[in-house]
Formats: sequence, structure tokens, C-alpha cells
Amino acid sequence: MATRPAKLEKRKPIPPGGPSLLAAAPPPPPPQHVYRWDLDKTYLKTEFDSFMDLVRSAFEGAEAKQAVPGAAALLRELRAGGRSRICFISGSPRQMRRVLTQKLRLDGVEFDEFILKPNLRNMLTGRWAAMREQVGYKLPALLAGRAGLPPETRETCFGDDAEADCFIYSLYSDVIAGRIARPLLEEILERAGCYRDDAQRAVSLAETLPQSKDGLAVGRIFINLDRRSPTSRFDRYGVRVVPVFNYFQAAMVLFEDGQLAAASVVRVALEMVDRFGYTLDALRNSLQDLLRRGRLKRATARAFGEQLTEEGIPQIGALPGARELLLSFASRVQELGEVPSVMLAVEGPIDYLAALDVDLPRKHRR
Repeated sequence: MATRPAKLEKRKPIPPGGPSLLAAAPPPPPPQHVYRWDLDKTYLKTEFDSFMDLVRSAFEGAEAKQAVPGAAALLRELRAGGRSRICFISGSPRQMRRVLTQKLRLDGVEFDEFILKPNLRNMLTGRWAAMREQVGYKLPALLAGRAGLPPETRETCFGDDAEADCFIYSLYSDVIAGRIARPLLEEILERAGCYRDDAQRAVSLAETLPQSKDGLAVGRIFINLDRRSPTSRFDRYGVRVVPVFNYFQAAMVLFEDGQLAAASVVRVALEMVDRFGYTLDALRNSLQDLLRRGRLKRATARAFGEQLTEEGIPQIGALPGARELLLSFASRVQELGEVPSVMLAVEGPIDYLAALDVDLPRKHRR
């Protein structure tokens, strides 16, 4: 018995570029804002002043590590704001990646980039100075992270006063703004004690990156005063650098800049009160400190207080009576009188060679 021929399935023609074009998805849009964070003493309360501190930190589990009050809440709010990118760059060794990322996940913090220092490779190759040196490590890493971003992408950087974060972030900002000529950059890196290959990589990256047209790619640099350094120490870096004693202060400045809503600032404040024992008076004093230092406008504090109403307070807070707590805080903010503030210095070029002797003392150089 003859069998009928099988019916051939009619196939769609393959496009000239091949079948892969059918499944190709459009590339994601570039981030509108990048937030770059240091880790130790900026996000984590870490001690590394002695050898035993380093050993203790290396063997701590994720549950034992403590975040700086308000840091996790602030990162969650920045992430929720839209097309933002969260990047961590730390001097901790790469062998700690698992426990550090686990800690961030426990805190509900999402991130896009996580850079750790290759200290084991430095040790095996005899690069002992690189285990402590930061400029030759962080500056090329920051410049590499900038590659591929449109020149108009804005950035905010977070560091601390324990090492040279302010120096490095400021130098990075001026490099991508085209304010640092190659000879000056080479001299800075040489005097900072960078290894030659690290310095050459930084210079090469600096010359290939497109410059931000308005020079404002890095709008803010927040320095967490973990060691309670005098705020005047950072005056040489201009108004872009904002030393803060806590992350409620950073959240208020970001509120003034339009990067955070009042509800986001409230969530940061509530985490500090609920989990870390901050009082309303402490937060109010932090607000007064910003006003006194000229880092926040009185109108901003007033506008923030006016938004903390029965209708404006979000449904948040693990504390009993959180709404009453916030309404009480709002009234205290409204009662703030005129606070005499200092005049901030006029912006000008930063003398990085002079700053080397202050923020990178010779005992840390190679």
C-alpha cells in the first residue's frame, strides 16, 4: 500500500543577518546616575588599624558584620529611584567576596559592580606596597568603570576619612572632566607611590575616556567621618565634597539635590532610629549642623518638614507609633530658627600635589 508523502512544514524565511537577529534584544538604556561606594568604614563598620583587626575582619561571617547606620536604607532608596547603578570598590581582598556579597544581600542591597583588591596576587608577585596603596588601585578601577558610559551620566561618590577616598574621588572627577593634564597626572601618580604599570593604566584610561561637557559628571562626594576628622580638612576640595557625620545628613543633601524624595529620607531616618538607637534630637542636631556649615539651605529643611504631614508620611516603620514619631520630628524641624552659617570658599582648582602631603602621608608611600 502506497504511503502518502509527509506534508512539508512551511518555514519563515531566515533574515539576511542570520537567525540570531530574531532573538537579539535591544541593549538596556545607560544608567542616568551612578553611585560609587567604598565598603570599609563607608558601608561596613570595619576596623583595620592593626593586624588582629584584619584577621578578625577576614574570619567574620556575614551575620556578624555591621553596616554603618542608615547606609543600607540609603542604598535601597537610591536603587529604587529609577535607572541607577550601584558600584562598590573596596580595598578588601577578593577572597572576601562571598561573605561581603552575602552581607549586602542580607541587608537587601542590590548592586551592579563589585570590585575587590587582588591582594593575594600582589603578595605572590612581591608587590607589598600595593597591599596598602590605594591611588594606583582605585583610580584605574574608577576610570575603567566609567568606560562605556555616556559623557552626560552623573555620578555620586561615597567614601570615608580613614584613607584617601576624598583625594581619589576628587582626582577621578577632575580627570574625567578634562581638568588634569597628562604631565600633572603622571607626577601625581608618581609622588603618590603608585607602581609604574598601575600609573600607566590610569593615564591610558584617562586619555581614552570622553570628557563630560560641563565638567559636572561627579556632582557630590560624601565623606563619612568615621574618625571624626575636622570638616575643615576637606575644604581644599571645594563644595563638591560634603563631609557627613551620618547618612541622614547625606540623605538631606540628596533631597536638596532632587535625587531623593522626602519619603526616602524618612525611611533612612527610621532605620537609624529603629535599628541603631538614634533619637529625634540627634537627627535634629544633624540637620542644624548641616545648616551651620552651609551645606543645606534653610528652605530645604523647611520644605522637608512641611511634607511630613498626616497625608504625606508614607506607610512605613517598624516602630510602634512611627507616624506620631515622624510628626513630632516634623514639628521640631519647623521650629528650627535661623542658624548662622559659614561662608563656603569660592571654587577653584585643587592643588593635588599639596594635598598629597596631607591625605597621603609619606609613611604609606612605596
